[in-house]
Amino acid sequence: MRIIAGIALALSLVVGAPVASQAASLVARVDISTQTMTVIHRGQVKYRWKVSTARKGKVTPAGSWSAKWLSKNHRSSRYNNAPMPYAIFYSGNYAVHGTNQVSRLGRPASAGCVRLHTQNAAVLYRLAQQEGLKNTRIVVQR
Repeated sequence: MRIIAGIALALSLVVGAPVASQAASLVARVDISTQTMTVIHRGQVKYRWKVSTARKGKVTPAGSWSAKWLSKNHRSSRYNNAPMPYAIFYSGNYAVHGTNQVSRLGRPASAGCVRLHTQNAAVLYRLAQQEGLKNTRIVVQR
């Protein structure tokens, strides 16, 4: 009986612990329905920016990912060497990055990535460098 009680106690401690220990210090929350990104840094909303996600016929996947890698001066290998400054890759070929098509921000226009004004992408990129990839979360919701 003591063994079962000990296991139950240990499980209750383990189940409650991961939430706090896995919390990212930097979260970029993308809302596809409003074409906006909310940046939460260390629990505080710091920025709200217009974005462009996938245009008709393309997909921006919904979900939650840790940032995988950064590329400051990236160019697309899929779309005519298109500039993708301050890219934060989070799922395969999908990234949050700057764009030179700022007039399209606030409405769907991309091939699937999340586009930001380049100045905003630079801010997010620097925060991701500062906090580290494992502490940077990209959340995309519909």
